[in-house]
This record gives sequence, structure tokens and C-alpha cells, in this order.
Amino acid sequence: MLEYKVLGQDSSKEYVVLLHGIGGNSSIFFPQIKEFRKNFNIIAINLPGHKNSPSVDSYNEDFSFELASREVLRVLDYLNIEKAHFVGISLGSVLIHNILSIAPERMETVVLGGAITRINPLSRVLLTLGGLLKNMAPHMWIYSLFAYILMPKNSHKSSRDAFIKEATEMERKEFLGWYKILHTVERTFEHVQQVASHVPKLYLTGEEDHMFKGYIRKDAKEAGNSTLILVPGSGHVVNIDKPKEFNNCVLSFLKEKGDIKDHELRDSSLT
Repeated sequence: MLEYKVLGQDSSKEYVVLLHGIGGNSSIFFPQIKEFRKNFNIIAINLPGHKNSPSVDSYNEDFSFELASREVLRVLDYLNIEKAHFVGISLGSVLIHNILSIAPERMETVVLGGAITRINPLSRVLLTLGGLLKNMAPHMWIYSLFAYILMPKNSHKSSRDAFIKEATEMERKEFLGWYKILHTVERTFEHVQQVASHVPKLYLTGEEDHMFKGYIRKDAKEAGNSTLILVPGSGHVVNIDKPKEFNNCVLSFLKEKGDIKDHELRDSSLT
């Protein structure tokens, strides 16, 4: 079973599941946990291949986004939690899309920070380049290169440094296991509108997230029952670049279970 932490077990509060990005772990939500715990119980999960969770090659089937998603749901089953709010960053948003596709009934609302729905041409070039280099170069060299391309500005330094620091604890085989399936990202979003249009969705993307912002503008509309907010001055890892704005916006959304007008969310993100 995946490694997880439960923070708070107040029966009067709903649960929020936190899903991190590749190479990270649940500690990347440090700026959120203190604020979120005031109103919710928290389940912070470390994905396969991260920290003390099982290795990506420990399963009896090929590793995939669907397998990882089922492992997340196993944690909820073990804790007897039928339904929860989900908050994901980067890779975490990909898993949320996959869970929306296979088990939308388990999701109260979802928040997708730095969401990835499709691989753009530049990303494909980078994945191909990484594929050529992965057997020759240290995996941290590839990871660091991608981090600088995704988060190039000085204002992204905190999030860039945090992700590189956490990724140093990730073994090579775990990184390559996730890397191998990145080209299947688009499949996780294919059926979201069809099976989960009723689930309230909040997309929070940095205005400086140059790699994925273009597709998100279009895809967020197609997801159904969704709101997209572009956060000024933020790059890909919006919860670290702009933690106050992220927290205010997400908490407003979660408290109202998504039943809140777009302009009210935008106002909350600026207060």
C-alpha cells in the first residue's frame, strides 16, 4: 500500500486528498497543510516510487497511470473513506483526471494545480531527448534539465529548488518508471467530460506556465463543471510560487463544494 499520512480525524470535517508531482512527495504541500487543516482532515499520499511507497516495478502488471490511480483509491478503501476532495499538482493532476475517469463517484470536488492534459510539441521533443539520454546520463541531470525548462524564471526558483531537492531522494529506476508512461498523459483526460462532467473542478494554472497553459485554456472548458483561474506571477508549481493566493482560492472552492461563482474565486485568489 502507498505511504500516507492522515492529519486530523474530526468526524465533522470532510477529507482532502493531496497528490504531489513526479520526484516530489507530500511535503510539497507544506504551505497548504496548516491552512487546510482548519477546515478539513488531510490525507497526504506518496505516490509509487516516492519515499517509502512501493516501487513502480513491484506490481504484477505493467506500471501505468491507472495502476497508480487504483493504488490511491486503495488507501481510501483502507481508511473507509467513500468520498473526498482531491487536490493535485502537476503529475498529481494527471492522476486526478484518471480517477475522474474510472471512479468519479469517489470525488466530491477536484483542484488541479499546474494541470497537464496534453503533451505539446516542445514537451514531445524533450521526452524524446530524455529517452535518448536516459541510458547515458544520470537521471537527476534529466530531471534538473526539465525543471529548469518548466520553471525558467527567477521567480520560479523556490518551486524549482524544492522539486529538485525532493527528487534527489528518488531512485533512478523509479524516475524512469514514471518517465516511461509520460507519453500516455492524454489518455487520462480523454473521458473526463463523458463520465465526470458533474464533478466540480477548479484549474489553477500560473500565467507563466508556458509549457501547458495553452492547452489548459481549451481543455478546462471541455471538462465540464469547471473553472480556470490563471494566477499572475506564478509558473508551473502554483502552490509554491503563490501559496497565499492558492490557499485562498482552493479553500473558497472546497468550502462551497464548487458552488461558487468564477468572479468570487478570482477575488479570493487576490486577497
